[in-house]
Parts: sequence; C-alpha cells; structure tokens
Amino acid sequence: MRALLFLTAAVAFGQSGFDVLSLNRAVDPCGNFYKFACGGWQAANPIPGDVARWGTFDALQDRNRTLLQNVLESASAERAGRTAIEQKIGDFYAACMNDEVQNRRSMDAFQRDVNRIAVIDNKAALTELVVTMFKIGAAPFFNFGPEQDAKDSANMIAGMDQGGLGLPDRDYYLKTDAKSVETRTQYLGHLQRIFALLGQEPAVAQRNAAAAMAIETALAQGAMDRVERRDPEKVYHKLTVEQLKALAPNFDWTAFFAGLGAPQFASLNVAVPGFVEAFGKMLNDQPLDNLKSYLTWVLVNSNSPVLSAAIQKEHFDFFDKYLRGSKEMRPRWKVCVDLTDAQLPDALGQKFIERTLGAQGARRTQEMVAALERAMERDIAALDWMTAETKTRAIEKLHKITNKVGNQAKWMDYAQVRVARDDAYGNSQRASTTELARLLAKIGQRVDKTEWHMSQPTVNAYYDAGANDINFPAGILQPPFYNNSADDAVNFGAIGAVIGHELTHGFDDQGRQFDGDGNLRDWWTEADAKAFGERANCIVDQYSAYSPVAGLNLNGKLTLGENTADNGGVKIALMALQDTLGGKEPEKIDGFTAEQRFFLGWAQVWCQNITEENARVRVQTDSHSAAEFRVNGVVSNMPEFAKAFACRAEQPMVKGPACRVW
Repeated sequence: MRALLFLTAAVAFGQSGFDVLSLNRAVDPCGNFYKFACGGWQAANPIPGDVARWGTFDALQDRNRTLLQNVLESASAERAGRTAIEQKIGDFYAACMNDEVQNRRSMDAFQRDVNRIAVIDNKAALTELVVTMFKIGAAPFFNFGPEQDAKDSANMIAGMDQGGLGLPDRDYYLKTDAKSVETRTQYLGHLQRIFALLGQEPAVAQRNAAAAMAIETALAQGAMDRVERRDPEKVYHKLTVEQLKALAPNFDWTAFFAGLGAPQFASLNVAVPGFVEAFGKMLNDQPLDNLKSYLTWVLVNSNSPVLSAAIQKEHFDFFDKYLRGSKEMRPRWKVCVDLTDAQLPDALGQKFIERTLGAQGARRTQEMVAALERAMERDIAALDWMTAETKTRAIEKLHKITNKVGNQAKWMDYAQVRVARDDAYGNSQRASTTELARLLAKIGQRVDKTEWHMSQPTVNAYYDAGANDINFPAGILQPPFYNNSADDAVNFGAIGAVIGHELTHGFDDQGRQFDGDGNLRDWWTEADAKAFGERANCIVDQYSAYSPVAGLNLNGKLTLGENTADNGGVKIALMALQDTLGGKEPEKIDGFTAEQRFFLGWAQVWCQNITEENARVRVQTDSHSAAEFRVNGVVSNMPEFAKAFACRAEQPMVKGPACRVW
C-alpha cells in the first residue's frame, strides 16, 4: 500500500531508535532545532495528494489504517464461521465500498428523508423532524447529549451546546478580511452546487443556498468563540428545563426530549445560554422554507460519505481541496475504514488490539508513566512560585490521576445494530440511532470511569479533567512514539513527553480549575492563581509571536493549554529519564548523547509537511500550535537543551527570559 510505503521508505532507525535520515545536518540545531531534526524527513516526504498534511503522526495513523483494512477485507468476505463481530464490521465495510449502493440504494433512502423535510407545512412540525435527524446522526441547530456534571463529577447530566455550522468555526461567518469573505463566497457556491445535485433548478438552488447560509450565520452570531470556551466556568450554566424553555420558547423542548427517548430530568447544563436565545430568535425570524433548506443541507453534509459519487466529489472540492489544499480524493477504502472505526469503534478496536498490543509494550509504558508521575511530584514540590498549601493539593490531585494505557476494560455491544452489506446509508443511520440511545441512557446515572472517549486504533491521547485520568490507546503505542527496540532516551523524549503532556493538562489553565475528584472547584490560593497567570502570560506572548502562515500568527490564548502541556511534559519527561539513568552517562549512540537523543525523540514525532490552506485553517481552529513551533517553542525554554547542544545565549533556540510554568 502506498501509505505504508511512505512510512517504511522514510524511516531508517539507528541503534537508538530515532530516524537518522530525518536529520538535516546542514542546519544548526541551535538555530532551528525542528529543521535540524526533521529537515531530511520533510525533503523525503512530500504531501500525498489525498491529504492536506503528512507527518510521522499521520504515517503511523495510515499504518494503523492499513492494518484495519486487512482486518475488514478479511471480515467482509462472506464465509461460514464468521463471528458476530466480523459480520458487523465486515458487512458495514462491504456496503461502504460498494459504489452501486451509494449511487442507487443510498440515494433512494436519502431522497425519502429529503421528502420528509419537504412536506412539512408548519413550524410546529419541526420538532419531530429535528428528533428524527438527531437519531440518524444529522443533528441540526445545536448539540445535545449526556455530560459529566462539572461540579458534581460522580454524576451524568443532560447537556446542550452550540452547533449547527458547516464551516470550521463561527469566525468564518463573522470576520470581514478578504480571505474570510472569499471563503464565504466559495462556501455559498458549494451549497448551491449541492442543491443542484439534488435536482433543483439553478434559481431554486441559489435561493436555498442563501437560506441555509443565512441560518448558519445567525447561529454563528450567537456562538461563543474558542478562546472564551477555554474557561470551564463560562460553559457551565446549570438551568432548569423551564429556564431553558424561557430562552427559546418557540421550540417544543418537552417534545424534543421525549422524542429522543431521553430519561426525564429537571435540569441540564446549557453551555452557552446566549446561543439558545439566538437559536430561538432565528426560528422566529426565518420563514419555514428557509429552515427546510437548512435542514436539507445538514442531512447532505452529515451523510456525504455514503451518498452519490457526485456529492462526495463536491464535498471534497470545497472542504478538502479549497479549504485545506488536498489535491485528490482519498481512496475509497480509507474513507470506509475510518467510517467503520467511527461508527463501530469497539467492534473494530477489539480486532486491532488482538494484532498490535504486546505485553512488553504495555508493561514498559506503565513503568514510564510511574516514572513521570514521580518526576512531576518532585517538580511540583520544588516550584518556587507555589505556596505550600496549594502544592499539597496539587500533589493530592496528581496521586488521584487514573492511568488508562493500551486497552479498555470492557467493550460496547453492537448486537442491536442491524448491518446489511447492501445498505450503507441505512447502516450508518442505525449505528447512529443505537449510539444515541446508549448515550442518552447515561443521563441521571453515575459516571462510568472505565469508559474511553477515543477508539483503540487512534494515534492520539487525552486527559479528561472530569475523570482526572490520562488515556493512551494502543494506536499511539508504536514507533515513532514508542518502540520496544529504542533506548530509554528516545522513548522518554517521544511517548514519555506525550505522557507528561497529558499529565500536565491536569494543571494547565483549564485543568487546574478541577480538583482531584474532577469537580470544577477553585482550590488555589489567590497568590498562586496570580503567579500561575503571570507565567502563563509569558507562554501566551511567546507563541503569539510565531507565524506558521504569512500574515497569520498563532493565537497564544487559544493554544495556551497545549503549549503549557508541551513545555511541562518535556520538562518532566527529561527529569524521569535522568531518574531512570540514575546519574550514569550512557555512551553516545549514532553520534548523540542521551540528552540529545531525548530531544530528537521529542522533535521527530512532529515531523510533517502541510499545505498552506490547511495551515491557515489550523491557525484559526486548532488549540495546538503548528509542529515547528511545538518543538522550537519548548526547547528554547529549556536550559537543558542549550547545554545538550552547546547553544550560545544569543542563538534562536535559547529564549531569554525563558517561560516556565511547570
């Protein structure tokens, strides 16, 4: 497979475990460490046509995807003796791969849903239609589901949040710069072409496109921006159902909750009350025909992977080609692997675990987690800006963090999901309906702390503030993040820094607001909060000066949590490595000391190339900094790096004064 070749052709692990061919030795590591560590990789790995970003991170995800493809190809073969799981995932994949199914049967079923929208003749009938769309995975207007009560972390409550937009962020509808205006014009053209593909005359398609755009714009005007949403207190408003009704009295909330089959509840978290008010005003102001146009668009947009080839191509042309810079559509097998993983994650995840997770890797990773937690405790205890009282509480919280590494304790059961190998559209709808029912049943129940919120093949990890746990699925516990054959220095620099990153999230500008039990509660003294803010502002200013795209700088406030976690994670990972080495200085490997290998391990997990268009989208929407600045921003704050590579004070990779929180 081409994706697998990109990975194997580009990687030449030395004795240490980092990729020696990724280096660009013509670059001074003290001038630009990212280019030194990744310049060779970038030159050898142009972006494949079907993606808008290609990095070592993406290559590993593609390798996992290839493994999953093999699982699904085998499971999709109709043969005697297939297990129930193999039948589910195999037939789901087979239906997705069948172009005739998408172009004929799926479009016939889709048209029936479009007709349900078309026949509505009064706004009162909208509620039942919105219920139906939620059940089939095409939620319009807003988001609704279960969530952990931020101030009573043992219990699940109902939650409502802003939503309903087709563009990546509210600001795409509101900014007035030339590029934003151009994007809105292109988006409007995309909507018009979608309606034309549904058989509408040009004038009708143009009117419906404008109507859908107007409704999304009204929703965007009521939405909270990404930086504001970083404050957990600003998205916690526990209201009674009666108070919710007062915000938007022209929507039948009682019928909506009952229609979904949600358990009865008296209160819920309304994350952004102003958005609900904007939703209610929009319902009142917009004529019924405009609302029907918007709902039709949402139905198309939510189901595009299983609709006709023409709709799939139009979706690609705007969202992937124009917006992110991809040159060609993804191979169908990649789309279908990802769709199976998204809609039947535990069924496919079990097969992935069987083939990938080794006992040695799980054991060694757990040992690294323990070493990092010990290092972080020492780091907290040694802080010169935190009072003894808050240090005690911080260490208590650290001790309460639960570590979930490599595999989940229990798997979801898909026995009730009917999967047919000739009904891709129906399969997707039935999987969505079953998943929604599973989620809604949590309302009013105790929190299940064994549950994961990421599938096992995913190359990622996360910290959950409400559960106070770190989660590392098996998908990331592979090279270049973790390698059984690599020396400790490289593993601590790669997966160790990622583990440290997730641990540190418990103490970033968001995570620090939750206590050890996961409750949103202020456990800091006023002096400590002020000292934290001063140090965080240093990081905000540092990263706000970086420009990944001409004319656009990073948003240091949006990326603050991830930048804090990067800086803290690498710091405590190095401390853990030094503890593991026990004062010994290992010999050089591939010409590099242990400390140098550590920093190379950190840098090379972020090697990537990215289109300008995708970089532009990420600057505006991603809470993570661009790869080059994730690497250089961290090392420039670390005197340990300057010492390891003998950097002089005036060189770019030595920041003065350095920023440090943890």
